[in-house]
Amino acid sequence: MQVIFIHHSCFLVEVDEKVLIFDWFDGDRVEGYHFGGVLPEYEPDTPVYVFASHKHRDHFDMDVLHLAEKYPKIRFIFSKDCKMSPHFLTKHGFAPEVAKRIHYVGADEKCRVDDLNIETLRSTDAGVAFYVETNGAAFYHAGDLNDWHWDGAGDLINGSMRTNYRSQIRRLSGRKIHLAFVPADPRLMEHQFDGMLSLIHISEPTRQAEISYAVFCLKKKKTKKCSQISQREQNREHMQYTMK
Repeated sequence: MQVIFIHHSCFLVEVDEKVLIFDWFDGDRVEGYHFGGVLPEYEPDTPVYVFASHKHRDHFDMDVLHLAEKYPKIRFIFSKDCKMSPHFLTKHGFAPEVAKRIHYVGADEKCRVDDLNIETLRSTDAGVAFYVETNGAAFYHAGDLNDWHWDGAGDLINGSMRTNYRSQIRRLSGRKIHLAFVPADPRLMEHQFDGMLSLIHISEPTRQAEISYAVFCLKKKKTKKCSQISQREQNREHMQYTMK
């Protein structure tokens, strides 16, 4: 198994012959930012699965559908708030077959796409989080499901947020998770790791396997740009994880 950090919340996971891509967007899609991550190239017959947790532009980009031109076996699993009609897709230059490759999911759903078992959690912001099982491995990508503790929001709002967040991640208790991708937003200051710590605490008593955590950061200020990552630098960011 190999995990590749692309940029922001986008991670790519190679599991045997499969490739899973979470929350890809073009690096210049977010105003005031430039992200330089590049998706690797694979053989055309590679089974590729692309996930989008919600439609925020730093998590979803319609241009990801162009991957269908390279990979005939590709499947897209998008949150329902990303939904696009076949007419809309055709109008924007996508072949009619692309719409048939998209599977839309809402919160609190279970589905099977090929041999991937997929379950969604309800985000505390927008869209869904994904729990995915395939080839004996399990992955959790939070999207924007997080304990968003904002300074000045008040105890009532922050307390309600924490309750909602914990009620969702409790559903992962007892599940095997080999890799978890969770947000750590610097704008939350001393609370930026609260969501990950809660996940660790809830999963600790009953988890069936070691968890490796990957943290992604959300944008801080619109005026600050992210430095471009060259392909060579990105290769250094690859994270190797070997199943025991």
